[in-house]
Amino acid sequence: MNFKNDLKIKLGLEISEEQEKLFEIYYQFLIEYNKITNLTRITEKEEVYYKHFYDSLTLAKTLNINSIQSVCDMGSGAGFPSIPLKIMYPHLRITIVDSLNKRIIFLQQLTVKLELHQVQFVHNRVETFALNHQNEFDLVTARALGDLSLISEMGIPMTKIGGQFIAFKGNNYETELLESKKAIELLGGKLLDIEKYILPEQYGTHSHIVISKIKQVKGFPRQFSIMSKNPL
Repeated sequence: MNFKNDLKIKLGLEISEEQEKLFEIYYQFLIEYNKITNLTRITEKEEVYYKHFYDSLTLAKTLNINSIQSVCDMGSGAGFPSIPLKIMYPHLRITIVDSLNKRIIFLQQLTVKLELHQVQFVHNRVETFALNHQNEFDLVTARALGDLSLISEMGIPMTKIGGQFIAFKGNNYETELLESKKAIELLGGKLLDIEKYILPEQYGTHSHIVISKIKQVKGFPRQFSIMSKNPL
């Protein structure tokens, strides 16, 4: 496994020995915890490093993360992409929102083991949290969370004007993006870019849908049942 070299050559990231140790602690704790609480189907070491850690860090090619201060990670699951980003960029102030308390408990214990600071955990539905945290974060992320129209309605309202909402998607996003165009505009967003990247070791091609927040629009997100039945 050439994780360190791939980060340097493909993403331009220099990883220190201390950061390498943190990723190893992360991996070991994730695998042990996963035996009692299902957090991920991916458990083989190389796959975890590339499909989770590396995949999370591809944001370094899409954005200048040094210029970002606050990040909200919607439905983070086992901490992706926010915890790998925090390991590589300690200055970030991270807020993780997840509706499953078992994930929050895991992440709380993980950050203690990794000795990470300025990481806030919120056990709540994302749409409920978003209503009370409008126009607040430089960057909002959603990885493997759901349909673009739905997650845009939850994520764009929380993003600061001038900030970005980024949805992690696979290689086949065109139809979903086309169907979400109206919603993105209605929510005060604008499609800024689509960044495609190839994971090493033939682990696939993924994409970042980068949406810039250009204005604040009141009244969103709606209740989840309404969003689901009547997408924008």
